[in-house]
Amino acid sequence: MPEGNVVHHLARRLRRAFARTVVRVDSPQGRFADGAALVDGRLVRKIEAHGKHLFVGFEGGRWIHVHLGLFGKWAFGEGPRPEPVGLVRLRLWNDDSWAELRGPTVCEVLDDAGMRAALSRIGPDPIRPRADPAPAWERVRRSATPIGALLLDQTVVSGVGNIYRAEVLFRHNVSPYRPGRDMRPDELDAIWADLVMLMRAGTRRARIDTVRDEHLPHVMGRAPREDRHGGEVYVYRRAGQPCLVCGTQVQMADLNGRNLYWCPACQSA
Repeated sequence: MPEGNVVHHLARRLRRAFARTVVRVDSPQGRFADGAALVDGRLVRKIEAHGKHLFVGFEGGRWIHVHLGLFGKWAFGEGPRPEPVGLVRLRLWNDDSWAELRGPTVCEVLDDAGMRAALSRIGPDPIRPRADPAPAWERVRRSATPIGALLLDQTVVSGVGNIYRAEVLFRHNVSPYRPGRDMRPDELDAIWADLVMLMRAGTRRARIDTVRDEHLPHVMGRAPREDRHGGEVYVYRRAGQPCLVCGTQVQMADLNGRNLYWCPACQSA
């Protein structure tokens, strides 16, 4: 599932293509035909990302709300729109650009009240300017749930997925199994600041890199990471390999149905 940096990057691409233009909207697949008809031919006023949720705002107080889930994917192009191929749920186009959406978990039209209700269920997003982590950390410090699970709860912090969860806890030597109520305020503030830095950089680069300069491949004399997710990381999807810092074997376990990666030495309980 794409993490928040990917969704913010997609929002940037959609803004470049469609912001402040009149956009045609349809649903070649047919499943979103009624929603498309509500916004077709309207001016796009705003395009926003909040965590893993993307909102395209049209004149008249209508919003297309998209959550990609596990299988959703956008495709972009310039010039005349091509004939749709496959199950295209949503298609946007103007005279200069087009975008197609396939396989999202959520694709719906909301009014302003519906958009506000959707946002009320989403935790603070480290990528968004002026996001306030205080409500998230208040929930964390009242909870006996492991911090590794809380960071993936999108009602606590939005946009953090399996990669950022694993990497930020490693970078701060925090066991993913530590109960939220045992986290110190200074640790939580440091984790938030790191998420802000890492996720905003991931938005700009459209990839996730989390290793510090001293652990880069050319500095350590190691081969670059080869993985379809790209980016240099400490523990994510490195189970059985030596920790880049201490050499201990990286571990993997299941936590609430998601693969959890950590170094048992650097992140001792």
